[in-house]
Amino acid sequence: ALPDVVEVVKAAGFDLAIVETAGIGQGDSRIVDLVDLSIYAMTSEFGAASQLEKIDMLDFADLVVVNKFEKRGGDDAVRDVRKQVQRNRKAWDTPLEEMPVYGTIASKFNDDGVTALYHAILDGIDQKVGAKLKTSLPRPEGKTSTSKTAIIPPNRIRYLSEISETLGKYHRQTRTQTEVARQVWHLKETAKSLKKSHLKGDVSELLARLKAELTAAEKSLEEDTRQRFSEWEEIRHLYKEDELVYQVRGKDVRLPLYTESLSHQRIPKIVLPKFKDPGEIYRWMREENVPGRFPFTAGVFPLKRTDEEPTRMFAGEGDPARTNRRFKLLSAAYEAKRLSTAFDSVTLYGYDPDRSPDNYGKVGTSGVSICTLDDVKVLYDGFELMAENTSVSMTINGPAPFLLAMFLNTAIDQQIDRFKTEKKREPTEEQYQQIRSRVLTDVRGTVQADILKEDQGQNTCIFSIEFALKMMGDIQAFFIENNVRNFYSISISGYHIAEAGANPITQLALTLANGFTYVEYYLSRGMDIDSFAPNLSFFFSNGMEPEYTVIGRVARRIWAIAMKEKYGASERFQLLKYHIQTSGRSLHSRDIQFNDIRTTLQALCAIYDNCNSLHTNAFDEAITTPSGESVRRALAIQLIINREWGLTKNENMNQGSFIVEELTRLVEEAVLAEFERISERGGVLGAMETGYQRSKIQEESIYYEKLKHTEELPIIGVNTFRDPDADSNELSESVELTRATEKEKKSQLRRVEAFKKHNEKEALKALERLQRTALNGGNIFAELMDSVRSCTLGQITQALYDVGGKYRRNM
Repeated sequence: ALPDVVEVVKAAGFDLAIVETAGIGQGDSRIVDLVDLSIYAMTSEFGAASQLEKIDMLDFADLVVVNKFEKRGGDDAVRDVRKQVQRNRKAWDTPLEEMPVYGTIASKFNDDGVTALYHAILDGIDQKVGAKLKTSLPRPEGKTSTSKTAIIPPNRIRYLSEISETLGKYHRQTRTQTEVARQVWHLKETAKSLKKSHLKGDVSELLARLKAELTAAEKSLEEDTRQRFSEWEEIRHLYKEDELVYQVRGKDVRLPLYTESLSHQRIPKIVLPKFKDPGEIYRWMREENVPGRFPFTAGVFPLKRTDEEPTRMFAGEGDPARTNRRFKLLSAAYEAKRLSTAFDSVTLYGYDPDRSPDNYGKVGTSGVSICTLDDVKVLYDGFELMAENTSVSMTINGPAPFLLAMFLNTAIDQQIDRFKTEKKREPTEEQYQQIRSRVLTDVRGTVQADILKEDQGQNTCIFSIEFALKMMGDIQAFFIENNVRNFYSISISGYHIAEAGANPITQLALTLANGFTYVEYYLSRGMDIDSFAPNLSFFFSNGMEPEYTVIGRVARRIWAIAMKEKYGASERFQLLKYHIQTSGRSLHSRDIQFNDIRTTLQALCAIYDNCNSLHTNAFDEAITTPSGESVRRALAIQLIINREWGLTKNENMNQGSFIVEELTRLVEEAVLAEFERISERGGVLGAMETGYQRSKIQEESIYYEKLKHTEELPIIGVNTFRDPDADSNELSESVELTRATEKEKKSQLRRVEAFKKHNEKEALKALERLQRTALNGGNIFAELMDSVRSCTLGQITQALYDVGGKYRRNM
């Protein structure tokens, strides 16, 4: 049928037709008869060079492409293919490098190997049919990619296996030194008992033997072990006091170590183990330790802040003004303003709102509509973004760099406006730069921007993975250059992986693996580990399964040990800080009032595990964007746990529990085993090429649904203990469905058009500068800081599509 299709296309008058086969294997080169210019695309994975003899297309193709040139063996593959083409054509007088064989990295943004192939195609069309097609792209000197710098260099693709080995070595050392410490203690106690005993005869020889054994055993104690015992004595002394004094960035922090109950009992915030066995003390110090000390299993800070609860105020609906009102409602009872922003799907995919059928209905629904700098200013109006107790989180990924640039400009403009009001004049250029620098250093918040998770578990990728990672790296480079210390450039997210169906172990394993992938990528760009580690944060879901009890403990320990032992990060940069959101998948539309019970248990679990911030879902989110009343109830869950529930007055209640310790061990081992499986597939990016992560998530999702529908997994009010008198129609009528109003949608359309018209001339210049920066390999985010002042979200997205390429999922 293919020849007939080609004839139809020609008859229709198309100037250029591209015929792509589904893959012809080693034989069947009939495609050559249908086209003027034939291209054979392959990879380096053809086996031994002798296998090339079997590929017919190497005899007939005008051009041969060896893609994935960055992979190990890419140079050798191109050499062998060139030799085969030379033999096939008997072109012995033509140098190998002049053979029409190209090494490309098609997934790489602006790859010069692809550009060389593009020029060869234009030349071939000219030679074959006399059509001269012009291009503005300069012709590269060679036929292969000159920059073989992959996202993760080939010699680093075993990084997850190396991390697993690092953890294994750490725990083996712990077990060995535990036994040595115990042996030293036993020998000392035995010698002490013998000296006190009234044994008949001369025991001096026995004591001498014991002393020799003790000396030999003590020599086996490593320096780290001795330091642990010294640290233990320091801890025992510190936690006997009434308050703990520690430093944060050079400032003393004083917090009480006890609270008083209604029964006038002193309730300790931190309880130490009562071990006498030095081996157990050493093991506990290596595996647990108190909060704020390596390996940070119990928490990354010594004590929780008393001036700021971990509550996040999550909102996003309608236009910016409406969401701003919701933020003010949610934060009214709190001195600290911890705002978390949800965006509508139009914004998430990088579009401006318009009247097209697939756009207009989504504007302001299930999130706030944001497309300009002016929108962001309205969204956070009335909040002091520079205040120490204000932080803003933005749940956005594909267009995250654009929204982040808008937010930072909003924070800068707030301070510029304050200067104008106070000084009654414009700041000088020097004063402007000082204000800008201070804002960038002090502003607090998080942008999600986790593009690996988007490919694996969600679907808001808009640019190619390589280009998206380039922009993420540019954000981090900008943060380092401008000393952005208090803003997280990425929130490495397991939440959406869990919501897509992953079990808690898979959520944790994939998320940590993604985190270490970002570490490896930033290192490959020449960044120092201590310069970017503080800007990384994590985001997990808490569900109902037992493993969720220890998800934070395991994550903190794996991260800290790997960062210290493998990457050599200093102590401050070994901390894994994370946000928890209660499970959305555990919210059910049947017996909807039971959802608050599930959310309460999940929140309690997160607080016991010392999460750094927490969002509790509203009970009606199974049906709609939450109402004001349901959000108030969700916030009350946290308030009651933090302020009323007695056991949360203690901050290490999970420590010492047999089941918690066993779960910690089991989950860590399972995570490291998953690291090995991912490593076998070429690391995170290699596994993504074959769809490994998505497939695993889908299988686990199906398993959960099967158990739910067969009632093997009891869900109260859903598949058991159902209300026989429940009326689903009455329920749906009682829940308020939250949607953007026509007035809000039309308002957004007017606002974006007004912004475009006002900035029409400057926007064209700004977009040209942005594209030029991208093509020249400059820092795209640094340029975006200027672009967003005159360009809309949709304009920026389209401009970068033209030079960076749209996302295409590996199939």
